[in-house]
Amino acid sequence: MARKIAIVEDELAIAENYRDALTRQGYEVALYSERLPALEAFRQGLPDLAIIDVGLGEEIEGGFDLCRELRAMAPELPIIFLTARDSEFDVVSGLRLGADDYLTKDISQPHMLARIVALFRRVDALRQPVAQAQEDVLKRGALLLNMDRMSAHWQGQRIDLTVTELWVVHCLARHPGHVKNRQQLMDAANVVLDDNTITSHVKRIRKKFMRVDAGFAAIETAYGMGYRWLMSE
Repeated sequence: MARKIAIVEDELAIAENYRDALTRQGYEVALYSERLPALEAFRQGLPDLAIIDVGLGEEIEGGFDLCRELRAMAPELPIIFLTARDSEFDVVSGLRLGADDYLTKDISQPHMLARIVALFRRVDALRQPVAQAQEDVLKRGALLLNMDRMSAHWQGQRIDLTVTELWVVHCLARHPGHVKNRQQLMDAANVVLDDNTITSHVKRIRKKFMRVDAGFAAIETAYGMGYRWLMSE
């Protein structure tokens, strides 16, 4: 049975372009151009994943409002922002409202599709019982990453990372002490980002760990080169 994806986008040509790309991959796609019709449809039946623009018609931040409402209805539903608004404030706002990822419209279709597949992989893993076989687990001191379940824990407490953030942490923690440059981090996360966006991701990752541990200092900046993971004592 095909997975259902809802696209909430007020520019019809862009929405149809996304729909065609996703339909070719076997997804069933529904389009909405405004917040209220989308919300009403979601109340009747939830999609398997929602892709939302921030600005919807006359509602400059209608997508943010829709994300908040949808997250309250469905805590585990994968939500992606796909928008032209790329300021750090907008990115942080979207993630704080509960979106799983925040993409800008200059992302290529293959990369967008890869992110969608990764989100579905995480959802499927969370819904399955713990397997008897060995899971893909990485432990580094207080850090525990389970890549099968797409989860991260620090000092036993869950860290809510987006898909991109999880892969950045995994790339760094796999080889403690080794400097990873921005290109290596982008390759690991399967995204194409500029230097400033990578910097913003690392800042948000640090903040999320520091909410659990104010003394978190495992990610060190190697100025002019990249970042490294430091093992705690």
